[in-house]
Amino acid sequence: MLAGLLLTPLQLWAAEEYGYPIAGAYDATILGTPANLRPPLPTKMRVRNLVLDIFPDRDRPPIFFYDDGLRCTFAYQKHPAPLVFLIAGTGASDRAAVQISMLKALYQAGFHVITLPSPTNANFVISGSRSRVPGDLYQDSEDLYRAMEVAWSKVKGDIEVTSFNLSGYSLGGTEAAFVARLDRERKVFNFRKVLMIDPAVSVFHSASRIEELLNQIPGGSGKLGAFFNRMLYKFSEFYNYGNFVGIDDNFLYAVYQEKVFSPAEAAGLIGLTFRINLAGMIFASDVMTNSGYVVPKNKVLKVGDSLFDYLMVSSHLSFLDYFEEYFLPYYQEIHPGATREQVISYFDLRSIEGYLKSSSQFGVMANDNDFILTAEDRDYLKGIFGERAKFYPRGGHLGNLEYKENLAYMVDFFK
Repeated sequence: MLAGLLLTPLQLWAAEEYGYPIAGAYDATILGTPANLRPPLPTKMRVRNLVLDIFPDRDRPPIFFYDDGLRCTFAYQKHPAPLVFLIAGTGASDRAAVQISMLKALYQAGFHVITLPSPTNANFVISGSRSRVPGDLYQDSEDLYRAMEVAWSKVKGDIEVTSFNLSGYSLGGTEAAFVARLDRERKVFNFRKVLMIDPAVSVFHSASRIEELLNQIPGGSGKLGAFFNRMLYKFSEFYNYGNFVGIDDNFLYAVYQEKVFSPAEAAGLIGLTFRINLAGMIFASDVMTNSGYVVPKNKVLKVGDSLFDYLMVSSHLSFLDYFEEYFLPYYQEIHPGATREQVISYFDLRSIEGYLKSSSQFGVMANDNDFILTAEDRDYLKGIFGERAKFYPRGGHLGNLEYKENLAYMVDFFK
């Protein structure tokens, strides 16, 4: 263990040369990149909002009246150019802050770009998911692939594409690998390059590690109930109860900047935000499947009905609750005989290791202090991808994604 903590002079020099300034993993995750350390990005672009009708015959409950299709963002060049699909991270929409920064950086470099929401985003659950039960990396990747095909069919008459490429961050980074594997079979896009940014190796274990951050709240996990109630009511004034499934990184940053939470609560805040994102996914899935998990079975929520009680119930459900009580029974009904341990192992990059080793199209960009990865996970990624694995010394989870050096590396990867 001690040997792993010692840095050679060369390693120390390399770490110091990296200019991202926020050393703490949790602080970096919450604060992101200071504005003066982000590259200048275009303010004017040729952009269209795409609304994809993936399932034309799908009925939507009245409470989701506002959801008229899967939303994607399309930035395009006048000249022939490569196209990059970007997959958002857990709970995020097609217009999440880091997603748009990536889009702008790629657009500025001359790429066409299409951003997609995460399969765990409520809009995707409602309008893009065949099962409407997120969590199966194989099924979610098929849903993403279908969305990419529909998006491409909608814009291909307007642009000329020289090659197709793929990227995603966090859960979207892991999903990118599974989407690329599917494309190897279907050959619709024949992706030239695939960049996985801050991916999870095991989705189950990374999600569990984020949940464990709640154990660091003042007073420990025994104070979880009080912490939840205090934190939820603390940020209620920032929150739109009518559309609580839309919480994103901008919301988290705004709350933190307003000093609603103390620095000591940073880890708990990250865990809480993950839990709120999870709540939006669970609520959308429950309503769409009429499963009765949160909302009583056959209860029809109407426009104007308060969702606050369902927010409170959903927010107290952990990832493990969702997995054990909701997702696993659903999966085992479709795949009889699948054990809990097998299901966990399926949703892991190791399950497609042979493909990852055989393909030179992949690259990884991640951080040494990302708390969703163990030391073993980091060694695994470095071992699989070798020189194509770029690890920065700090940045937490996605905190440095908008840093000028990181965005430059992403752009250069696709050139």
